[in-house]
Amino acid sequence: MKRRKFIRYAQASLFAVIGTGLTSKFDNSQAQTGESLTVKWLGHTCFLFEGGGSKVLVNPFRQIGCTAGYRDPKVATDLILISSRLLDEGVVEGFTSNPPPMLLYEPGVYQVNGRQIQGIRTTKDRVGGRRFGTNVAWLWKQAGIKILHLGGLAGPIGIEERILIGRPDLILIPVGGGPKSYTPVEAKQALEVLKPRLVIPTHYKTEAADQASCEIAPLEDFLNVMDGTPIRTLNQDTISITKADLPQEGSVIEVLSYGFNQVSPDSLGRN
Repeated sequence: MKRRKFIRYAQASLFAVIGTGLTSKFDNSQAQTGESLTVKWLGHTCFLFEGGGSKVLVNPFRQIGCTAGYRDPKVATDLILISSRLLDEGVVEGFTSNPPPMLLYEPGVYQVNGRQIQGIRTTKDRVGGRRFGTNVAWLWKQAGIKILHLGGLAGPIGIEERILIGRPDLILIPVGGGPKSYTPVEAKQALEVLKPRLVIPTHYKTEAADQASCEIAPLEDFLNVMDGTPIRTLNQDTISITKADLPQEGSVIEVLSYGFNQVSPDSLGRN
């Protein structure tokens, strides 16, 4: 029943995206001088990207296991991208805005009012997808910044995928290990290939985790293997980036902090 509900939701959303596109919020694919991209961490691999007059939410989750202690990530958005239908990165029920946000969940190239959004097929596990199936890595440009959100994956990025991706300005990469996420060493190897300018690590153990059921490693394990790469730790869950902020050479790791003591944000129904 839940699967049928998901498919009906997705089909309606995809029809709206392909048939009519989003509203004028997505019209401007070219960034204005000094325009900024705001990136807000909502827990695990879930982030809200705001810039260019649009809001993109990636990987809303259910509060269970490694995400048990995070707040509900249902925030106001125009578009939802999900990397898989697992509960930690693919829960789309409960968004109550009218009209509902658009949804993309399968690999492919989508034109959304002149903006290209590309879902790149990758394998979620280390056994060719036989355990956890396909992961969709999302690639798009917003506020003039090329964003790659890898979702949660443990499989290698092939040559074809590398060509499609090129060099990202901003990458969000899982680092916590476990059966469906890069280990810190695997994440480092992927970064050496893709050579992003800014790196935001995701999918690692925090105090939100149900300790009995969460099998991923803390962020420190990744930072230790990245010795020599500049690291900036922010005491906040949000960062604003302009094109001018991007390093011209090398990479910088940006570590966002989740405000566990903050009041839960308004849901869509109360906005």
